[in-house]
Amino acid sequence: MPVIPALRPLRFLAALSLCWIGALAPAMAATHPGQAELVNEVARETGKDPQALNALLDGAKMRQSILDAISRPAEGKPWKDYRPIFITDQRINAGVAFYLAHRDLVERIGRQYGVAPEYIVAIIGVETSYGRNTGKYKVLDALVTLGLYYPPRATFFRSELKTLLELPDNHLAGPLDTLTGSYAGAQGWGQFMPSSIRDYGVDADGDGHIDLQDSLPDILASVANYFAKHGWVSGGPVAARAQPDAAAKPITVKDATPQWPLEQFEAWGYAPLQALNPGQPTSLQKLEGVNGPEYWFTFQNFYVITRYNRSPLYAMAVNQLAQAIAAGVGQADAAR
Repeated sequence: MPVIPALRPLRFLAALSLCWIGALAPAMAATHPGQAELVNEVARETGKDPQALNALLDGAKMRQSILDAISRPAEGKPWKDYRPIFITDQRINAGVAFYLAHRDLVERIGRQYGVAPEYIVAIIGVETSYGRNTGKYKVLDALVTLGLYYPPRATFFRSELKTLLELPDNHLAGPLDTLTGSYAGAQGWGQFMPSSIRDYGVDADGDGHIDLQDSLPDILASVANYFAKHGWVSGGPVAARAQPDAAAKPITVKDATPQWPLEQFEAWGYAPLQALNPGQPTSLQKLEGVNGPEYWFTFQNFYVITRYNRSPLYAMAVNQLAQAIAAGVGQADAAR
């Protein structure tokens, strides 16, 4: 039989047990995988209380519905199915009404940032139907779920969760554990992620807070600032239809970055259907329309919209909604 070691003094065993418990305590206290490391980082970099940070994260829940939602984004649809989601008479009419109701503010902010005001309105129209649907998920739940339980995008969403915990109180629309937003953790009428609130949020009403939920000046100025900081060209084109000839060179683009002058596309067999500057830096998008492929020349301002959401379908929806809103406002002016 094995040799049984001699019994040790009870005081020594008690001390050893306390050491084991102490060593295990951090792991036992963590509600979510990676929570301890995250709290340590935020506390070290900001001086925030680790106990308070842990309390916030302990109150967050992993939501399976969020994991389900991110696996079926609308951007996975073809253009013929994606467009009808956002380009509807109801959304156009609501956008025209919003523009007219807040015209002075919208146009003032547009002039201040050099961004066409109809595109500022179109962003909040596509994102939240002009503030009607800003999201039902708790932002903490969303970012904990995607940052700590979703390996395919964990790096990005963990970074956004860390940024959320680091944001000063005057950058938030309310207490952090009460904030609601999209399944991805985006907040407010413009659906800003925490890093976008930090980098592009604007206190336009001068009350000392960046409130993207209840302050219309802050909401509109923050969207305009986002566009301006990403290189919006005042008065520049966004997109224009292209017509390929029978021998047009097949073009594959990695993203919407304007890569060639328009005249190069013309040499490759793609003709513009309107007058455009032949030297204009351009890219080309091929979309699956109702009646077959649609070809679009896209420009710097289209690329800027894709900095808000990288999908070319999203950028095209914003572009077409903005044009429809501008046309509706023009019709309303003519009818006066």
